Amino acid sequence: MTITSAYAASRTTLDLVTDVLVIGGGLAGTWAAFAAPREGARVILVDKGYCGPSGVTASAGPGHWWVPPLPGAREAAIDKRLGSAHGLADARWMGRIIDTTWTSLPTLADYYEFPQDEHGVTHYRGLRGPEYLRGLRRLVLDSGVTILDHSPALELLRNDQGDVAGARGWRRQAGGAWQVRAGAVVLASGGCAFLSRLLGCHTNTGDGYLMAAEAGAELSGMEFSSYYCIAAAGSSLTRSMVYSFGEYFDGADRPLHIPTGPGFTDALAKALIEGPVYCRLNRVPAQIRAQLPSIQPNLMLPFDRRGIDPYRDKFAVTLHAEGTVRGVGGLRVIDDNCQTTVPGVFAAGDAASRELIAGATSGGGAQNSAWALSSGQWAGRGAARLARQKPDRSASLQGFSGVGLQSRPALATTQPSELIQRIQAEVHPPEKNLFRSGNQIGRSLTALENVWDEVRDGLQVDEHNPLRAREIAAMAATARWCYSAADQRKESRGMHQRSDAPEQNRLFDGHLRIAGIDQPWTRFDPVPASVNPLPQGHAQ
Repeated sequence: MTITSAYAASRTTLDLVTDVLVIGGGLAGTWAAFAAPREGARVILVDKGYCGPSGVTASAGPGHWWVPPLPGAREAAIDKRLGSAHGLADARWMGRIIDTTWTSLPTLADYYEFPQDEHGVTHYRGLRGPEYLRGLRRLVLDSGVTILDHSPALELLRNDQGDVAGARGWRRQAGGAWQVRAGAVVLASGGCAFLSRLLGCHTNTGDGYLMAAEAGAELSGMEFSSYYCIAAAGSSLTRSMVYSFGEYFDGADRPLHIPTGPGFTDALAKALIEGPVYCRLNRVPAQIRAQLPSIQPNLMLPFDRRGIDPYRDKFAVTLHAEGTVRGVGGLRVIDDNCQTTVPGVFAAGDAASRELIAGATSGGGAQNSAWALSSGQWAGRGAARLARQKPDRSASLQGFSGVGLQSRPALATTQPSELIQRIQAEVHPPEKNLFRSGNQIGRSLTALENVWDEVRDGLQVDEHNPLRAREIAAMAATARWCYSAADQRKESRGMHQRSDAPEQNRLFDGHLRIAGIDQPWTRFDPVPASVNPLPQGHAQ
């Protein structure tokens, strides 16, 4: 194997062979790693952190889209979701997800203790994130899967025919590099929150997007990446439910009208642009206060550490950008097995676009958990079946000349920390990313193109730690795709709102695809009217 100059040539390289390589050990990745062996495949799972507690699910209390097969129940649930998808979701995919979730969760009974009510009825809808992921790790290991913890993937590999045939990465703790030869790859590497201090998202830097795009994959829905969530200032804990009971004040202690419901984030963002905002949770009902320690046990930790009683004391709040994590965009999937536009590469969870279930509205919440569970299994099965058709793993492999993997010390002038700050300066501020306009999008794109030029030509690469350079390249590429897509969708739809185009427009009834590294290109694919009829009152 030829090792890129980001690695010291003398280091040991771990060279492994398998049928399916799963990149990412969160909710989608573990479900994929469970499904593939059931098709007779050998599986290796690599994770940037430690498979189980790393990622967004392990830090949360994930609910699932849990709808019983009662007459009309699932149809009603799908219709409700279609009503908020702004014409871009697919009822058939929603039905598949509901059914897969319904049949899958009970199979975890030996690995997760589901609660029962006083009538002996088992409840599957809401799970405790840490225990859920810990159980999935045990399930994956019991399925015969090899797990490489602290082993981030850096690039996909191709054989002499140009087909993706594995990946390589870095062994953070063991030292050296790893290479896995595989018949198929599942990208379950999460979305991109641009290091926004969102709890559980520090590893979510868009790595899978960049790896796949270098191999020629298309992304979709990247313009829907402007989701923000409230948290106490100085905290990464975004648990938004209790904040709907909050009272809000400005820096002069004057009450602020921050309405609950769809307008909450916009109103809070506008107030924060004017100055600091403070909250007091004195209106949280006693019943919910009593339940919070069990359903959201980490909610009170930031307050306890600072000696704050949030039910009595006022405290400063902020908004964290969630990018594509609770946004929608990701790699485009083209079939029921969640294969991307690159043969042999499958996508699941936040690494994939969730337009099929969310449309132009946030992919977060119960639907997103159900999507991760379902897409993970579909991708794992699809990858296993494809791998069986390609038994030869002996070919020599090479990378895709990935950005951020080649050291150029003579050209490297900008510190990595400065590049991260310049990316965040465009994607984090609500006045740029939440309240969009054509002029601001253009200014952000210019700034991000300048960042990309420096990333491409002069990014400093530490041969002892190649991950950070690769993460910077992935974040820079993801930010450019998000704003390039936002520039092309010249309307307001769902979470993508533009002050210079405030109406939804039939000219943009479609999915916006984007691809390309140095010169991104876009294409609109119309949504067939027979798939998802648009609601009445749709703007022309």
